[in-house]
Amino acid sequence: MCVTEAALPLLRKSSNPTVVTVSSSAGSFWAVTNPDRPEFNLPLALYSASKSAATMLTVQYAKSQPGIKFNAVEPGTTATDLTAAFGIGRTPEESARVVVRLATLDADGSTGTFQDENGEVPW
Repeated sequence: MCVTEAALPLLRKSSNPTVVTVSSSAGSFWAVTNPDRPEFNLPLALYSASKSAATMLTVQYAKSQPGIKFNAVEPGTTATDLTAAFGIGRTPEESARVVVRLATLDADGSTGTFQDENGEVPW
Protein backbone atom coordinates (compact mmCIF):
# COMPACT_ATOMS: atom_id res chain seq x y z
CA MET A 1 0.00 0.00 0.00
CA CYS A 2 2.83 2.41 0.81
CA VAL A 3 4.46 1.78 -2.57
CA THR A 4 1.13 2.24 -4.37
CA GLU A 5 0.43 5.50 -2.56
CA ALA A 6 3.91 6.78 -3.39
CA ALA A 7 3.47 5.84 -7.05
CA LEU A 8 0.02 7.40 -7.56
CA PRO A 9 1.31 10.84 -8.67
CA LEU A 10 3.49 9.22 -11.34
CA LEU A 11 0.72 6.83 -12.39
CA ARG A 12 -1.64 9.77 -12.91
CA LYS A 13 0.86 11.26 -15.38
CA SER A 14 1.10 8.04 -17.40
CA SER A 15 -0.75 7.57 -20.68
CA ASN A 16 -1.67 4.00 -19.66
CA PRO A 17 -1.30 3.61 -15.88
CA THR A 18 -1.48 0.04 -14.64
CA VAL A 19 -0.86 -1.66 -11.30
CA VAL A 20 -0.68 -5.44 -10.96
CA THR A 21 -0.83 -7.01 -7.52
CA VAL A 22 0.59 -10.52 -7.27
CA SER A 23 -1.96 -12.38 -5.19
CA SER A 24 -2.99 -16.02 -4.88
CA SER A 25 -6.07 -18.18 -5.15
CA ALA A 26 -5.09 -19.31 -1.64
CA GLY A 27 -6.70 -16.01 -0.62
CA SER A 28 -9.90 -16.70 -2.55
CA PHE A 29 -12.90 -17.57 -0.36
CA TRP A 30 -14.28 -19.47 -3.34
CA ALA A 31 -11.17 -21.61 -3.72
CA VAL A 32 -10.45 -22.36 -0.06
CA THR A 33 -14.05 -23.44 0.61
CA ASN A 34 -14.28 -25.63 -2.49
CA PRO A 35 -13.26 -29.27 -1.75
CA ASP A 36 -12.52 -29.76 -5.46
CA ARG A 37 -9.76 -27.14 -5.36
CA PRO A 38 -6.17 -27.73 -4.16
CA GLU A 39 -6.40 -24.58 -2.01
CA PHE A 40 -9.03 -26.32 0.16
CA ASN A 41 -6.34 -28.37 1.93
CA LEU A 42 -3.68 -25.68 2.29
CA PRO A 43 -2.87 -25.01 5.97
CA LEU A 44 -1.62 -21.48 5.24
CA ALA A 45 -3.88 -19.19 7.27
CA LEU A 46 -1.61 -16.13 7.40
CA TYR A 47 -0.51 -16.43 3.78
CA SER A 48 -4.12 -16.84 2.64
CA ALA A 49 -5.30 -13.91 4.75
CA SER A 50 -2.55 -11.65 3.39
CA LYS A 51 -3.41 -12.56 -0.22
CA SER A 52 -7.11 -11.97 0.39
CA ALA A 53 -6.24 -8.53 1.79
CA ALA A 54 -4.00 -7.77 -1.19
CA THR A 55 -6.79 -8.60 -3.61
CA MET A 56 -9.27 -6.46 -1.66
CA LEU A 57 -6.85 -3.51 -1.71
CA THR A 58 -6.59 -3.92 -5.47
CA VAL A 59 -10.36 -3.77 -5.88
CA GLN A 60 -10.64 -0.75 -3.59
CA TYR A 61 -7.92 1.11 -5.50
CA ALA A 62 -9.67 0.31 -8.78
CA LYS A 63 -12.84 1.89 -7.41
CA SER A 64 -11.16 4.95 -5.92
CA GLN A 65 -8.68 5.71 -8.70
CA PRO A 66 -10.54 5.98 -12.00
CA GLY A 67 -8.20 6.16 -14.94
CA ILE A 68 -5.67 3.78 -13.38
CA LYS A 69 -6.04 0.05 -13.99
CA PHE A 70 -5.63 -2.08 -10.87
CA ASN A 71 -5.77 -5.86 -11.19
CA ALA A 72 -4.70 -8.75 -8.99
CA VAL A 73 -3.14 -11.85 -10.46
CA GLU A 74 -2.77 -15.50 -9.50
CA PRO A 75 0.48 -16.48 -11.23
CA GLY A 76 0.17 -20.17 -10.42
CA THR A 77 2.30 -22.27 -8.13
CA THR A 78 5.84 -21.14 -8.77
CA ALA A 79 9.11 -22.80 -7.82
CA THR A 80 10.43 -20.33 -5.25
CA ASP A 81 12.07 -20.49 -1.84
CA LEU A 82 8.55 -20.63 -0.36
CA THR A 83 7.62 -23.78 -2.29
CA ALA A 84 11.07 -25.43 -2.33
CA ALA A 85 10.28 -27.70 0.62
CA PHE A 86 7.29 -29.08 -1.29
CA GLY A 87 9.22 -29.61 -4.55
CA ILE A 88 6.43 -28.04 -6.58
CA GLY A 89 5.90 -25.19 -8.97
CA ARG A 90 6.62 -24.07 -12.46
CA THR A 91 9.41 -21.74 -13.47
CA PRO A 92 9.21 -18.07 -12.58
CA GLU A 93 9.28 -17.30 -16.32
CA GLU A 94 6.14 -19.36 -16.88
CA SER A 95 4.34 -17.74 -13.96
CA ALA A 96 5.38 -14.26 -15.10
CA ARG A 97 3.43 -14.55 -18.36
CA VAL A 98 0.08 -13.73 -16.77
CA VAL A 99 1.63 -10.88 -14.77
CA VAL A 100 3.09 -9.37 -17.95
CA ARG A 101 -0.25 -9.79 -19.77
CA LEU A 102 -2.04 -7.73 -17.11
CA ALA A 103 0.78 -5.19 -16.89
CA THR A 104 0.58 -4.52 -20.62
CA LEU A 105 -3.19 -4.19 -21.05
CA ASP A 106 -4.24 -1.49 -23.47
CA ALA A 107 -6.05 1.62 -22.28
CA ASP A 108 -9.44 -0.14 -22.49
CA GLY A 109 -8.26 -3.11 -20.43
CA SER A 110 -10.00 -4.45 -17.37
CA THR A 111 -9.66 -3.06 -13.87
CA GLY A 112 -10.67 -4.30 -10.44
CA THR A 113 -10.30 -7.96 -11.37
CA PHE A 114 -8.58 -11.03 -9.97
CA GLN A 115 -7.21 -13.14 -12.83
CA ASP A 116 -5.09 -16.15 -13.61
CA GLU A 117 -3.82 -17.37 -16.96
CA ASN A 118 -7.36 -18.46 -17.91
CA GLY A 119 -9.14 -15.20 -17.07
CA GLU A 120 -11.10 -13.97 -14.06
CA VAL A 121 -11.04 -16.02 -10.87
CA PRO A 122 -13.94 -15.95 -8.38
CA TRP A 123 -12.93 -14.91 -4.92
